[in-house]
Amino acid sequence: MAEIIIAKSICAILLVSQLGILPSKKDFNSLLKAEINVKAKTAILQDYLSGKILYEKDPDIKIYPASMTKIMTTIVAFDLLKSGEILLDEKFLISKKAWSLSNTKSSSMFIMVDDEVSVEDLLRGIIIVSGNDACVALAEGISGSEEEFVILMNAKAEEIGMQNTKFGNSHGLNTPPAANFSTVRDILIMSNYLIEHYPKYYSYFSEEEFSWDRTGGDPITQPNTNTLVKKNIGVDGIKTGFLTVEKYSLASSILKNGRRLIAVGSGFQSKRSRIDESRKILTYGLTNFDTIEISKKNEKLISLDTWLGKKEKVNIYVKDDIYITVPKRKKKSISSYIEYKGPISAPIKKDAKLGVLNIFLNDELFAQHDVFSMEKIKKVNIFSRLIRSFNFFVWGDV
Repeated sequence: MAEIIIAKSICAILLVSQLGILPSKKDFNSLLKAEINVKAKTAILQDYLSGKILYEKDPDIKIYPASMTKIMTTIVAFDLLKSGEILLDEKFLISKKAWSLSNTKSSSMFIMVDDEVSVEDLLRGIIIVSGNDACVALAEGISGSEEEFVILMNAKAEEIGMQNTKFGNSHGLNTPPAANFSTVRDILIMSNYLIEHYPKYYSYFSEEEFSWDRTGGDPITQPNTNTLVKKNIGVDGIKTGFLTVEKYSLASSILKNGRRLIAVGSGFQSKRSRIDESRKILTYGLTNFDTIEISKKNEKLISLDTWLGKKEKVNIYVKDDIYITVPKRKKKSISSYIEYKGPISAPIKKDAKLGVLNIFLNDELFAQHDVFSMEKIKKVNIFSRLIRSFNFFVWGDV
């Protein structure tokens, strides 16, 4: 945890926050000297813990997400698994519509008409081998039809802040009028959501292959379409994509030495380029930046002096985990202090805002977070108040 300095003041503590002086994206990027040339139409890189965008290339232009669509297909299923509305061992009957997608040249887990396949096998068929047939089978099993399932997908996209995304089907094939569109920024939001909310199921994305026994057919084993998971570099997901109109795409995530980065790119010219360029983006983030923990949410940050309280100190905390990501060469240029109006007069309510944690980079304000009381502190009785007031005015002792 970074060292924190207390700045006690009897003047107003809100000057900095009132001015709203926070570094712009341009200011942050101006700190970076290392450049990276990514051979993709659009790309974005983010540090997972701090949320800091470390690289972007036209991140808001429209793309066809192709099989990255399947991230949302699985999120909808994971929501229902979490609520108990479906079960992993529950089996869905395979329709002719779902089966028809296993008869094409697109990705498939090769399900068969009238077979019954478990939710878990369908999920693994979607995640690992990118089965379009599995998407339709899962959608129909959950909602009765793929069209009804897509309504759930779009509602979830809106809920989590994917402002430039519209889903028309569950698999990502560009089949008008049921085409899908999005941006790499929105795909990043979706990837973040899945990793944060479903770590248990996210482990499927790192499996190197998927094997299952078909009823009435030979057992099938297929490799993960995201070959980065086999490179032993820390990549543990998340999803590939391809459409002729869009070329190759990939949302990828790496976990190394406690740091997670998420990258999304689209418009790579080949499978090889998709892997090489995504690896380049992730390596750039690991090599050029460090993420520093400032404070954990709901844990004691420091103690501040009180005035006329039954306790002389009040413990304070922040309501969110605070991490900051900075260029490696700027790591020693970070400073932080708590600015508050003190000593803090009792009574003090639990969870009362008591001040502001200011974080600086190169003596410029980088981030601000409110700090709160961890406890309720009552005011001392009248006799104690008189004694303390006397000590303060005579000796300056609070």
